[in-house]
Amino acid sequence: MEIDRKQGVESEAALLVGVYLNGQRLAEDPLDELAGLVETAGARVVGLMTQRRERPDKTTYLGKGKLDQLQKLVESTEADVVIFDNDLSPAQIRNLEQTLEVKVLDRTEVILDIFSSRAQTHESRLAVELAQLEYSFPRLKRMWTHLSRMKMGVGMRGPGEKQLETDRRLVEKRITDLRGELDKVLRRREREVAARDDRMTVSLVGYTNAGKSTLMNALTDAGVVVQDKLFATLDTRTRRWQLSGWGPVLLSDTVGFIRDLPHHLVASFKATLEEARQADLLLHVADVSNPAVLDQVSAVYGVLEELGIEQKDTVLVLNKMDAVVDPGTIGAIQRDYPGAVAISATASMGLLQLESIVSEALSHNFLDVDIETSVSNGRLLAYLAKNGEVLSRTYTENRVSVHCRLPRKFVGRISPAEATVKLRENGRVSSSEIANGQPPLDSDVA
Repeated sequence: MEIDRKQGVESEAALLVGVYLNGQRLAEDPLDELAGLVETAGARVVGLMTQRRERPDKTTYLGKGKLDQLQKLVESTEADVVIFDNDLSPAQIRNLEQTLEVKVLDRTEVILDIFSSRAQTHESRLAVELAQLEYSFPRLKRMWTHLSRMKMGVGMRGPGEKQLETDRRLVEKRITDLRGELDKVLRRREREVAARDDRMTVSLVGYTNAGKSTLMNALTDAGVVVQDKLFATLDTRTRRWQLSGWGPVLLSDTVGFIRDLPHHLVASFKATLEEARQADLLLHVADVSNPAVLDQVSAVYGVLEELGIEQKDTVLVLNKMDAVVDPGTIGAIQRDYPGAVAISATASMGLLQLESIVSEALSHNFLDVDIETSVSNGRLLAYLAKNGEVLSRTYTENRVSVHCRLPRKFVGRISPAEATVKLRENGRVSSSEIANGQPPLDSDVA
């Protein structure tokens, strides 16, 4: 074990292992991403091992022959820790540690460790702690036996079942307390997002290190700190974006996603991801220069599905186009994802085209309507002027008909008791009124 002078901590020697099922599509270097995670966590990669299997071994995940090879590799590389690019059960970790006589971690533990070191705000620290405890709870017994085997001093040998049960009760209570605190945070965040409901909102989502923060800086001059590291951003930031040909919208940067993102983390960061859940439009930023870009795009859509927002209007933004080696790569992806726009946030390439596409996408959320009400209804007339674009007013006796373009969500808040709302189709007023103040779900946007 060496001392990392930069970080001032012990830099562990890590041996990486990946077990992949037959038929599973792999990148050219399947352990590259895990190596990036491990280095981000502060360890040194000293060796790699992969295996193809029909199914994982129930006891050690690896087959017996590969386990023997791994044991020899641990000895020859003097590894301090073996890290799997898989999620292991508590029993598998225990069996591997007993055989290899070194610490064994899985992919989830590494990601949780990185999130813990990156968390800056009270909210993100709560979310990370909850995810760590929910992951660790079924593994408490393994953790205690590991401490006992490593003989870490007086008081750490054979803690026994009594201590284990005490710890379980303490962890259960802490998990309950954290869930309560995060629930309060979520309700507060929902109120904060709702308070900004008079503005159109756009949220940046995407794979970790795809360039979301760089793009936010390029679009808003936000001054967000940008680092070429995995999970550099854990906390949501919202800035005003003056969108050309449109006006001001709110742009939010969110935590990056990753393949096999632990479910506990997704659930714990629900409050942080509230901006994305409530956004009018998502900008899905992908690193088009990465050879695994298609897998990363699929992984992000998987997380969006887990959040229940996979159907939200989304624009795929192919960032880092200036770093693409094969010019045909971008065209191939755009054939799979029509409407994807290629940009470079660092070189300010394609940003005007992106703004144009975003403006058009946001326009899909508007309806062209005629709203008839009393001329004395100053509250409603002010509401229309504030939240929409008033195109004309026609007065007849004590009534006024206002032709305007209004966001769907604002049309739905107009009570039928105080106004008649009619949808315009191709510039003409439809014969049918919008029932109960709600726009028809299948209506086209004028």
